Amino acid sequence: MSRGVFVTGTDTDCGKTEVALALVRGLRQRGIRAVGFKPVAAGADWHDGNLQNADALALSAASAGEFPYSTINPYCFEPAVAPHLAAAEAGVTIDRDTVVSACAELASACDFIVVEGAGGWRVPLAPGLDIRGMALALGFPVLLVVGLRLGCLNHALLSEQAIRASGASLLGWVGSQVDPAMARLNGNLETLIAELSVPCLGILAHPASQRTLDAEIALDLDALL
Repeated sequence: MSRGVFVTGTDTDCGKTEVALALVRGLRQRGIRAVGFKPVAAGADWHDGNLQNADALALSAASAGEFPYSTINPYCFEPAVAPHLAAAEAGVTIDRDTVVSACAELASACDFIVVEGAGGWRVPLAPGLDIRGMALALGFPVLLVVGLRLGCLNHALLSEQAIRASGASLLGWVGSQVDPAMARLNGNLETLIAELSVPCLGILAHPASQRTLDAEIALDLDALL
């Protein structure tokens, strides 16, 4: 299978898609055939009779090559709710093997797969399956996106603990400023850098930020390769 990375986050709406897109685009600029993969998406609109998720569409557009939407995003549900609830309402069971098969199809035609999870590390997907189990089944190292907002310190430290306890390989973390007016932004970043045991591989500022970062760190693509 191709090389890859599994992008998880401290919570929903923490910046995973922005980081995943930046990784795909950055890798492609280096001449690497990179593809974005969104196994499960909850929150979608109907297009030509099919449900499609905006984040999955963005990943598909940024990717090298052209793949069927259902390969980029095997499980897509209309309501923006917890995936296992959306799946149950649709009468669907999210299956680990289906996700692994779709990933293998992408791997046969690319060099690198950027997988974007749903929500955080322990989000339930189906009986006996959560994001953790899906990531372990795919076998890629993990990148933790820390949504920079009030509460991020606890979320980041607990997420790191859970990822490492699962046996997954945690490459590092990326800070994503989701609150443009976050108080004590730089102090929180200093604490994250000091307290997390894995390296910071990038810090992304919010476009409308009212707080100045001491340093906006570009994503470290070398750490993935």
